[in-house]
This record gives sequence, structure tokens and C-alpha cells, in this order.
Amino acid sequence: MSAPMEVVLSSDSASQLWNVTVFDLQSGSSLLSYRGGNSSARTLTVLSGEYLLSAQLGKNFINVWEIQRKDQLQQKVVCPGVVTCLTAAPNGLFLLAGIAEAIYLWEVSTGKLLAVLTRHYQDVTCLKFTDDSNHFVSAGKDNLALVWSLSSVIQLDLNHNPEPCHILSRHSLPITDLHCGLMGAQARIATASLDQTVKLWELSSGEMLLSVLFDVEIMSVTLDPCEYFLFCGGSDGNIFQVSLCSQTLSRDKSFQSDNEGNQIFKGHRNHVTCLSVSMDGTVLLSGSHDETVRLWDIKSKQSIRCLTHKGPVTNAVIMSAPANMFLPDSRPALLMPRFSRHLHSSEGEGGESGDVSVRIGLFTQEKEETYLQKVDRLNSLMNAVTDKSVFGDGENTKVRVAELEEEVQTLKKINKDLYDFSSQLLLKPT
Repeated sequence: MSAPMEVVLSSDSASQLWNVTVFDLQSGSSLLSYRGGNSSARTLTVLSGEYLLSAQLGKNFINVWEIQRKDQLQQKVVCPGVVTCLTAAPNGLFLLAGIAEAIYLWEVSTGKLLAVLTRHYQDVTCLKFTDDSNHFVSAGKDNLALVWSLSSVIQLDLNHNPEPCHILSRHSLPITDLHCGLMGAQARIATASLDQTVKLWELSSGEMLLSVLFDVEIMSVTLDPCEYFLFCGGSDGNIFQVSLCSQTLSRDKSFQSDNEGNQIFKGHRNHVTCLSVSMDGTVLLSGSHDETVRLWDIKSKQSIRCLTHKGPVTNAVIMSAPANMFLPDSRPALLMPRFSRHLHSSEGEGGESGDVSVRIGLFTQEKEETYLQKVDRLNSLMNAVTDKSVFGDGENTKVRVAELEEEVQTLKKINKDLYDFSSQLLLKPT
């Protein structure tokens, strides 16, 4: 069987038979399932196309599966608290988790905790990376969405607290969902809120481009790849399609169904908590608390398939099928390290466990030179400088070599005296 180009990943809160299941986007048939525990909302993510991760509902750990080994006993990443949202960088180098009002950032190759950001005042509800992995956006119950530059967060000055590039503060109630479009730093961000609005922002400037008011609370939001339409999932089960190419589009508007592209998808009976659009922009995926995932034909607004679950749907997304997903004999190129729970800790760096950590991609760093290596290198340089063959056989050269040798002996004596003096101080009884 050839692997499908796009698949549907979904999870529900009941997880009676499996935690996460994989469906074929075209036929709706079940392809794979990952067992063990269940997944909380907005925490299902794929890391480097090799691992599937999701946070356990109401618990302080993250479930991890090798993406091609569905029946293996999953690993667990223990966290400092209950994970409210989780996402992996598209380049596979970093992992973000929201824990209460803090954002935790790990380096995947080493498991090192690089930063803990505490700029939100209440629980973080959503985290998303831009498609180039250079920025990420966080949103929370404090009504704020924050735009962060990854390079400013990963900094060497431990006394400096990173600040967001932009603070998006136009919502008046908690933010329930956010979506980052394409084009990296030029992307547009959509945020949904309990204040019955969806707002569209420019990531580079933080400027609000559009605000749409609805009659119900909005629980989810997404854009199609070409950004012709904004899709908004309501608490009443309806999905609202907002045209972004309308001739009458104003910055602040109320949603009204019309012939210019503003339409309503009707079929769900409860909160629409998840939305996703296929790569070609023809199929809309929606997950709901009515225990169903639906696939819609965007052009006709008709439901073309209904995938039944055993509980309220917590995650549902259309994604490109990773190359390893249907190759059971393949193995991940990078082993998952032990993740640290504390900043500036040696825990999880592979020193005690014996794991070998490999840094990937543009962030590759050379191993720091040890003290003994420095001594050996300096000694080699000194020997090269005092090597008579370098200077020839002239009388002046011999005098210069003799002076250098005398200076080296003087330095060695000073070094020995310092060592003896330090030893006496350390060993002197108190």
C-alpha cells in the first residue's frame, strides 16, 4: 500500500480503545492507532516527522510514541505541572509547552530546558510556531496573545528576561485558539476568543488587520493555505466562513451570511474545538464536543464524511503523512533525550545516562574545549615557537631561543609557586 499524502490525526477525551488515531483523508478509513492514556486539547504535535507527542489529560507528563511503532509502550516526559498546550518547531529543534501561566522551551537534541517565560498573567491556552521556526505565538486566559522571537528567547544573559516582540491586546475575554499562517515573519495570525470575536493580525508589526464579531463564542479558528477564507468554529456547533477577498471588507465588521463568500457550515451539535484545511484548500476538517470529526467540501459546504469518536474530540488536524509513518522497520534518526525540568540543570544532558546527544541543523555548536585540551594546545604552540629549526642556525636566532627558553622556565617556576601556595591554603586546618 502506498502511503497517503495527507492524513487526519485525531484524539478524544475518552480514549477507550486508543489515544490517537490516523485516518485516510480521502476514504476515511482508519490506518493507525496509538494506544496508552489520552490527550488534552491543543497538545497533539509531531516532532521531526519521527515522534508523536501529546500531553496527558489532567496530568503532568507528555506521552511520546515513535511514529511508525504504534504498539510500543510510549515514553513519558515528566513536566513541572499539567501541560495546557504543546507544539514542536517545524524544523524539529525545539519543543514548547504551556504549564499554568508559564511557557517552557526545550532543545530537543539535548533535552535541555532553555527558557521559562512568565509574561502571561493567567494560564496559557495556545502555542504555535511560524512555518520558518523563527517566531512563536502564545495566547492565554489573560486575553493576550504574545509574539516571540526565538533568537531573543535563546540568549546567553541569564539575568535578562526576554520580552515579546508584540503584545496583541484587543480581546476582552480569554483566547481559545490561534492560527499562524505561512510566510514566516510576514505571516498573519488569527485569534479566536470567548468575547465572540476573531481578529486577524500582522505578525511583523503586531497591527490588527481585521476584527469580526459573531453572535456566539468562538472556540477555534484557521485559515486556508492561500488565506482566501477565515474559518471560525462556534460554541453552537456552526462553522463560519469569512471571505478575506470581499470588496466591502472593513476593519471592524459583524458576521453576516451573504453571497460574497461569508457562509455557514451546519452539522455539529456542540462546540467546534478543532479546525484544519487540506493543502489544496478544498477540504475542511472540524472536531467537536459532539464526539464527531467531520470532513467538509468547502465549495459546496456539504459534510462529505463523519468520523465517530467515543468522547469529546480534543485534537483533530490534517497533516502530510511523515515518511516513516507506514514503515514499521524504520527507526528515528535521533533518540529522544531525557528532558530537564529545571533551568541550568545538568539533568537530561546525557552525562549520567550515557546517551549521546547530537545537535542538528543551523544551531549546531562545536564542543567546548576542556582545560586539559587548552593546556595541550598551548604547550604545542610553545614547543613550536622554541623549536630551533623554525629560526635557522644564525647566532641571533640562538640568542633569541635561549631567551625564550629562560622565559619559559621562569613561567614554569611562577606556576609551581602559585600551585604550592594554593595547596597550602586549601589544606591548612581551620
